[in-house]
Amino acid sequence: MFDPKCNMTPEMTAKLYDNWSGYYEEEIITQRNCRAPRVCAGAVAKALGGSDRGKARVLDVGAGTGACGEELAKLGFTNIDAVDGSQGMLSQAEGKHIYNRLICAFVGPNRLDIEADTYDAIACSAVFAPNHLKEDCLPELIRVAKPGGYIIITLREEYLYIVEDYIDKLEPAMARLQDEGLWERLSRDVFKMYEVEDKDGITFVFKVL
Repeated sequence: MFDPKCNMTPEMTAKLYDNWSGYYEEEIITQRNCRAPRVCAGAVAKALGGSDRGKARVLDVGAGTGACGEELAKLGFTNIDAVDGSQGMLSQAEGKHIYNRLICAFVGPNRLDIEADTYDAIACSAVFAPNHLKEDCLPELIRVAKPGGYIIITLREEYLYIVEDYIDKLEPAMARLQDEGLWERLSRDVFKMYEVEDKDGITFVFKVL
């Protein structure tokens, strides 16, 4: 699923996650010490600054079992929704009682069952990866974010340069949306030790205009 040379449909990826859901956190969060959920949640908190975290509406995109949602909850966010293409993963997340709404849907160019201008922040933790989200989802994320809201994207940095769907596509799409006046990039920060492996991560912070 994470092989850049392997092409899978969203349905195939979701099925793999359904089967993996009971073991995902042990393997990725505990054993591999994936820092993406914590880094992404921290960036959300920093972007929102002095806002009332209990009132801020946050969408956890590709929420999976709720790892990023848990980190958001630790930071005082209580008004969080989740969207993910795997019902198995969402079922695991539901048991944590940190989300108000759980939406089972693929995130792409399709319109989500979410009203426009809904969220103060959107967290995308480790969901830009091989066979996961593509740049075509960005306009939809902008649509459901409030003007003045934030979209935070955290991923393994090397994916920008080795994943066919992202090479010369993802960052140019981000720049094009800025040129169109839809959002503004506030930061592009690389950090060490994305996982237990010595791989860098990267976090983008955008403000919706």
